[in-house]
This record gives sequence, structure tokens and C-alpha cells, in this order.
Amino acid sequence: MKPIKLLFVCVHNAARSQMAEAFLNHYGEGKFIAESAGMEAGVLNPLAIEAMNEIGLDISKNSVDSVFEFFKSQKFYSYVITVCDETSGQKCPIFPGINKMIHWSFEDPSTFEGSYEERLEKTRLVRDKIKTHVLELLDILRNRHEISN
Repeated sequence: MKPIKLLFVCVHNAARSQMAEAFLNHYGEGKFIAESAGMEAGVLNPLAIEAMNEIGLDISKNSVDSVFEFFKSQKFYSYVITVCDETSGQKCPIFPGINKMIHWSFEDPSTFEGSYEERLEKTRLVRDKIKTHVLELLDILRNRHEISN
């Protein structure tokens, strides 16, 4: 069976979408393939890199991509999941051939204030929420597509 492709989208592809992509690719066991992109390409957020490294997932070498480049190159996805706020999520392009568009709202680590440790702690909370959402989604998709664990 061909893997099911998903795209995670956020504003800069710097933290939330990168974390979601890493979780889905790790827990999807090759049956689900994730990519991520931003409304505009940014720079990987060091807080996201550190938070993911703490749990054994290295995103430090990931590319930061623009969703519009994916759209122009006619990539196709079964699911597109926005992980940004409602306003930013509405700016996402329509992808042809999508079965489902999903929106998850997560705080943007680039907006966190305080010391580095305080911002890292808030990023860990976002990371853990994203992981929970990805694991729940995988359960749903496995049942919907009758794919075993």
C-alpha cells in the first residue's frame, strides 16, 4: 500500500509544522509521510530544535520550505493540516486533490516572552500538545484507511 501523504502548514515553517512533521514521520512508521511548509519560509526556531532534541527527534537539519513552492510544483496530499492561528490558517492555498483540510491551533513559540528557559518551557508545552494531536490523528487515520499499527 502506498503511504498516505500529509502536509503541515504554519506561518514560517519554523517550529509548529516542523514538530508535527517530525512526530508524524516518526510514529507513522512509513505508512504515513509528512512534509511541512510555511506561508513564507523562515528560519528554524532554536527553541523547537532543543525541545525536540530533548525527546530524541532531531529537526536541526530540516529544510524550511514555502507552501507556495509546494503548490507550484503540484505536490499532492491527502490531508493538509494548518497548525497556526485562525487568521493565518485562512491564508493557506487550496491544494487540488485534497481529501481533507484540518486546522489545529497552537501558540507560536516565536511570540513567547521571558527568559530562554521560560520560553523553552512554553515550547515544550506546545510540543507535547502537537504530539498528542498527531498520535490521535494517526489512530483515526489507521482506522479510516484500515492500516494496522
